[in-house]
Amino acid sequence: MSQSNTPITIARGDGIGPAIMDATLQILEAAGARLDIEEIEIGKAVYESGVPSGIADSSWDSLRRTKIFLKAPITTPQGGGFKSLNVTVRKTLGLFANVRPCVAYAPYVETQHDDMDLVIIRENEEDLYGGIEYRQSQQVMASVKLISRPGTERIVRYAFEYARANGRKKVTCMTKDNIMKMADGLFHKVFDEIGEEYPDIEQDHMIIDIGTAKVAAHPGMFDVVVLPNLYGDIVSDVAAEVTGSVGLGGSSNIGLDFGMFEAVHGSAPDIAGKGIANPSGLILGAIMMLVHIGQGDVATKIHNAWKKTIEDGIHTGDIYREGQSTKRVGTDEFTAAVIERLGQTPSTLPQVAYKTDSKGIILPPLKDVKEETKERIGVDVGLCYKGKPDDLVALIKPCLTENLELHIISNRGVKVWPDGAEETFCTDNWSLRFLGKNGDDIKTSEVVTLLSNLNAADMNFTSALMLHSFDGAQGFTKAQGE
Repeated sequence: MSQSNTPITIARGDGIGPAIMDATLQILEAAGARLDIEEIEIGKAVYESGVPSGIADSSWDSLRRTKIFLKAPITTPQGGGFKSLNVTVRKTLGLFANVRPCVAYAPYVETQHDDMDLVIIRENEEDLYGGIEYRQSQQVMASVKLISRPGTERIVRYAFEYARANGRKKVTCMTKDNIMKMADGLFHKVFDEIGEEYPDIEQDHMIIDIGTAKVAAHPGMFDVVVLPNLYGDIVSDVAAEVTGSVGLGGSSNIGLDFGMFEAVHGSAPDIAGKGIANPSGLILGAIMMLVHIGQGDVATKIHNAWKKTIEDGIHTGDIYREGQSTKRVGTDEFTAAVIERLGQTPSTLPQVAYKTDSKGIILPPLKDVKEETKERIGVDVGLCYKGKPDDLVALIKPCLTENLELHIISNRGVKVWPDGAEETFCTDNWSLRFLGKNGDDIKTSEVVTLLSNLNAADMNFTSALMLHSFDGAQGFTKAQGE
């Protein structure tokens, strides 16, 4: 095993963050973790100093130098347009995989699902968490959901490689591709494609709503679950709660060159300074860090000691239960109990034995994909208007160009012209789809002319999105009712 120290960056965060970071560092030191620690400041104080990202430029230098970040939870100030620091770090450093083990510790931590032992692997950079939003009109807001083939391939392959590396037998994909046939459909399609390369691993797909219900009601049926960003965020919190306590959840955020490790829970400012916080989430996050940097021997020692502490009934207030727990303790006492048990192993809970000198999961290059012929065949124009669809059509027709015709008008994704239903409720934001006559390819200049005509007619258009075909297949969905 390597005896050289690994540089890491830490941040103590806000709320209970400093207390649980102190506890974690004490345990790491007592267990003999081989670390060179650099410390940065992030979070509430940095936001309030005028840095809208919550992290100073100089702190990035440390992260780029160490490439390993052990982070306590932070508080993002309400209002003021502050962006999530977690999202900023994940996207800036390319941390595409969020890994959250969700394990039941029955009978020592109360849960209805003794057999729960699953891992949520969540795509971390795309989907609605791109934060791309627009106010399209007085009445309508829009968020853009982005799913890419390379982003999906990386997270799906990571899930299969994780399963293989950790002796997991099954990978389940969850999407809503019965509704979002293109975005979620791509995620499901890539899952099936990559899955063919892993015949040794059982695999299945579930629609996200029933899948989430099954995680809550029957978590034992799952092993590894891979999901797009938003679904993964929701399902991982559901799963963590089902284990018996969100406070026992550790999390890793993994990229090709970087890793960030943290607790699942937030900064809990209501209990900050009271000495009662459970440091387990960050401890378990630190164990994941140790495995990632090749110090599996230390990770094994700490994890078994932590399990032994839980098994002995030494519990903080969030998991303390009369008749099962033996002693209610605060943060410092719990930390001392784990340190006291270093070198011991649990007798009932499963022991762990991590590989030494493992350097994480190495992904192969992205697959080559066939280049498709892309043709521009139309444009969707967003337009603010108060009135009836037929009256809007009458205003639009004089603006049409020689090769662009009005194909359909929709409102909130529902067709309202031609032959729309009078009962359909409409807002003040309309989508007008113009297509080339006879399916012809259209030029950018024709779209510019159309928009210029709309502008001259004082039509209040808000957006224009080019429509394309790929190898002759339409690259856009139809409206409901079309």
